[in-house]
This record gives sequence, structure tokens and C-alpha cells, in this order.
Amino acid sequence: MGDDLKTFIEGIPKAELHVHIEGTLEPELMLRLAKRNSVELKYDSIEEIEAAYRFGNLQDFLNIYYEGMRVLITEEDFYDLAMDYLKKAHSENVLHSEVFFDPQAHLKRGIEFETFFSGISRAMDDAEREFGVTSKPIMCFLRDLSEGSAAKTLADAAKYKEKIVAVGLDSAERGNPPSKFQKVFADALGEGYLTVAHAGEEGPPEYIWEAIKLLHVSRIDHGVASLEDPNLVEYLAEKRLPLTMCPLSNLKLKVVKSLEVHPLKKLMDAGVVVTVNSDDPAYFGGYVNENYLAISKALGLTESDVVQLAKNSFNASFISQADKESFISKIDNYTNSPH
Repeated sequence: MGDDLKTFIEGIPKAELHVHIEGTLEPELMLRLAKRNSVELKYDSIEEIEAAYRFGNLQDFLNIYYEGMRVLITEEDFYDLAMDYLKKAHSENVLHSEVFFDPQAHLKRGIEFETFFSGISRAMDDAEREFGVTSKPIMCFLRDLSEGSAAKTLADAAKYKEKIVAVGLDSAERGNPPSKFQKVFADALGEGYLTVAHAGEEGPPEYIWEAIKLLHVSRIDHGVASLEDPNLVEYLAEKRLPLTMCPLSNLKLKVVKSLEVHPLKKLMDAGVVVTVNSDDPAYFGGYVNENYLAISKALGLTESDVVQLAKNSFNASFISQADKESFISKIDNYTNSPH
């Protein structure tokens, strides 16, 4: 891959639809917040934290992820976390972001809903005003907890539901199928939320079907296993049901053996609406541009492929049709101008 494509990727306007705000906690901020809040971590230096990031699977990653999360206590902590991500997104020409947050991971630590949500929401408002990045929060349920816990979280969010665009489903996938959460997702839909779900990351294609048929999702997060089921691929393409794929995450968690065998291009060629995202960039070695660069290099993507992925990111987003068209016109202006 030449420098020309690298420069093209870095400059193209794009949206990010699959990023966990807790997964943007960089080692430097983790240590700073630990000091600010007098939290004792297992790690004393950036180097120790970076060494701990060499995990072997999703569960190993989650163990480290929740350890780091302990430093997030005050509204200001969550503000700093979200603002750092949005500044980074802005620097990578991300014009719109839809950001996951995990209420249960904070509520069970005794952090009030108002504390974390106000911090994240205030950062989103300030980022839009200060540098023009728009964003929407998506509230995720932890699938390794009970549906009852998810239902309580949905009730806790009622005060803020005008600001929360969708509910999602994340954390340890194996043994926690989407069907486990059918009722709470029905309740969320009834309250006007859109729905998304992580499926087909470490789980089988059947989990993707469950997310579609039982949770009535508007997007599938990951969906790597889709290629194992030709009928599913055909359905995804026909219904234009997007996949929010995260190449570096899949590599780091050993969902794929190498990016050269990642299904992204085959799914694109089959007509599936695929997007490129960073997932937990502080832990997985790259933000959205690094993901575009890595997958382009591994799969030999062209500028035309990159343009399609960038347009997909806006078309798959939860913004108005007018806003989608406005953002896509920016991509067209970019591609028609000299770089």
C-alpha cells in the first residue's frame, strides 16, 4: 500500500459507529485519573499497562478492561475520557460518531447514572460546539449479566432517553445469545429506542439471526461469522442491514488468524453494507484510520473501496437522511479534489 492511499484514507470524511467509550481509555489518562482519584492499579507505568494489553481472547481483554475502568469515578473523569476520544476522532476526519457506553459496569461500582452520563453527554455537546464533530450515545447491556439487570438499567435510563439513540448488547458473547434479552429489547423498542447488538464476533451465525429476528436490530456489530452462512449473507445484502466491523479488534482478539483472511472484502463484494470502526482503540492498537489502513493493506483495497466504506459509514448511521446526504457530498467533494 502506497503513501497515496494512506493520505487518502487519513483525509476522507467518515463516521464511526462501533466504539466503546470505556475502550478509549489510553494508558496516560488511566494513570492520571488513578492519581487524581487515589485508585491503586495493578500497574505502575505506561509500559506495564501496554504489556498487559497482550491478551489472548475476549475474556482476557475484558479482565483488563474492567480493571482500567476502576479509575472512572467522577463526572469530570467521564468528560475527560469522552472529550479525548472526540478530539482524536476529529483529528482523523471523523465527522460523526455513535458511541457505546456500559452503564452496568459503572452502576455496579456505585457510580450514579447521572454522573457518567452527564460527563459523556457534556463532552459530546462541547465537541460539537468546539470542533464540529456530531455524536450520539448508544447504551449497551452487558450480556454476561441477567436480563433483569438490563431491565433495571433501561428503567434507570428513562430520564435521559431523549439523548440516547439506541440500546445495544456487548461483552462476553459465548453462552450469552441475543435470545436471552428478547423481552428487554422489546421494551426498549416500545420506548422508542433503536436497537443494535454485538453478534457473530466469537459467536456463531445463529446469534446474528437471533439479533435480527428477536431483537429487531438496525445494525449488527461485528458480524464476522456472517460469511459462514450464505443465506445470512444474502439476507444482509438484500435488507441492507449494516455490519459495523472492527478489523484490528478481530486480529487482537484472535477472531481472525490474520487480516489477510478477514471477511470484510468478500462481504462487500456480496453487496453487504460494511463499515470500518475501532471498537476499543486504546487496547487494540489503533483508531479508525489505523483500521482503514490495516485492512486496506491486508486485503488490497482500492480508493474506490475506501470511498464505499466511508459512504457506508454515514448511510448506516442513525442521523437524518438530509444529514447523510450532506456528509456524503463532503466525501464526493473530497474525492473530486486534488490530494
